[in-house]
Amino acid sequence: MSEYIIEMLNITKEFPGIRANDGINLQLKKGEIHALLGENGAGKSTLMSILFGLYKADEGKILMNGREVEIRNPNDANRLGIGMVHQHFKLVHNFTVLENIILGVETTEHGVLKMDEAKKKVMALSERYNFNVDPDALISDITVGMQQRVEILKMLYRNANILIFDEPTAVLTPQEIDELMLIMRGMADEGKSILFITHKLDEIKKVADRCTVLRKGKYIATVPVKTTSVEEMAEMMVGRKISFSLDKEDIITGESVLKVENLVVKGAHNKNAVDNVSFTVNAGEVVCIAGIDGNGQSEIAYALAGLMDTAGGKITLKGQDISNAGIRVRNDLGLAHIPEDRHKYGLVLDFSLEENLALKNYHKGALNHGGFIDFKAVRKQAEGLINSFDIRSGQGATTVVRSMSGGNQQKAIIAREIYSEPDLLIAVQPTRGLDVGAMLYIHEQILKERAKGKAVLLISLELDEVFQLADRILVIYEGKIVAELKGNEATAQQLGLYMAGAKGEVKA
Repeated sequence: MSEYIIEMLNITKEFPGIRANDGINLQLKKGEIHALLGENGAGKSTLMSILFGLYKADEGKILMNGREVEIRNPNDANRLGIGMVHQHFKLVHNFTVLENIILGVETTEHGVLKMDEAKKKVMALSERYNFNVDPDALISDITVGMQQRVEILKMLYRNANILIFDEPTAVLTPQEIDELMLIMRGMADEGKSILFITHKLDEIKKVADRCTVLRKGKYIATVPVKTTSVEEMAEMMVGRKISFSLDKEDIITGESVLKVENLVVKGAHNKNAVDNVSFTVNAGEVVCIAGIDGNGQSEIAYALAGLMDTAGGKITLKGQDISNAGIRVRNDLGLAHIPEDRHKYGLVLDFSLEENLALKNYHKGALNHGGFIDFKAVRKQAEGLINSFDIRSGQGATTVVRSMSGGNQQKAIIAREIYSEPDLLIAVQPTRGLDVGAMLYIHEQILKERAKGKAVLLISLELDEVFQLADRILVIYEGKIVAELKGNEATAQQLGLYMAGAKGEVKA
């Protein structure tokens, strides 16, 4: 019997204009956590989509326990015991947790759903892995971290023994990430085999046994994690040495660019998601709002960008009251917004890359003459941004954005927003889903904006990102700012206590 539970041999897959996988080999042992590492667009998600039956390889074969298998669709994958948690969850938001878990594999008797048995099985699995899910809760009412647990339960309910996690920590808080790592380790100890797509080298070091590195669709190496340094893995991934330190100039702040006074934003059940919040962001500084996801930071960003109505308070941008202004007015006044949900608020997925890059300025003189869009100018602008921000796509400026990798979609948004020369850049989770090379590049872009005297409001769940970029840190808890700390003086422990609402326990 083969020592490998899964072998993907010489896997090749082409899309129009790009070879996503070029003769890749991947071997997974029983009971191991095997990381799959690579830059955005390296071919990781494509390879896993082939294993899960979402794509069919042009060349190559898949072996399970030494025997060749054909996986034509996800149903075939499920029958073989292969499950997948996608980067963007596949859940029906107006269904309950239980309904989502059993969807497609319902137990029926005479055409009637047998929910009681399913509920018992789900609760047993939840208890076994300490998931604490409420089977009767609507997906729309639970946190992102809990939604991910529902996705994992979907796999376990179908008796999956080979589990694929595609960027599983991209939307989780630090606490949820630690919990997920423990869950994954427990599953591997039980004999389940895990393939783990990630950009985060520290997570690979924390939980993985071996790591396979891909670069631009090609197989580079498979290495033991314990004896391979973070720097070595990063160099294999990007093909050059990576410096993890950023040059951050001393702060020289100017006048107030953004002033928020007593801001109130309503959330679910008419409660105050943002409760009487006040702060300023000055020219030439990065102010970060840090907190556990769901404490009002998203609503602050939506209110500032004009995506959500305010219930009270005042927002002033460059001395002008924009509390009730439209989105275009805010944009034209110098506001740029990198949203946390790139699909919902950042891109028109069925538009081309060049069209998405022109969304903020298609109505202006450079791209518009007499009310008509100058498509040659749109193409020229797009090609410049594609080169400047290293946006990778199969067909260049004409690529449909839906077909691009998540990281390259994110780069497109960042390119468009920074190109607009904003006075205020609101960056919400700007490096979510980006590889280490791209992440450092984005951090450099943010610091360049700061050096140019721009005001930056950063909202991030990544504490490393907060400490690297922030001049001032505002900690939010249950819709209120509970602390203001200097970026170069704050500690992770201090920040963590404030974020958990334990402000009485924090020592200055």
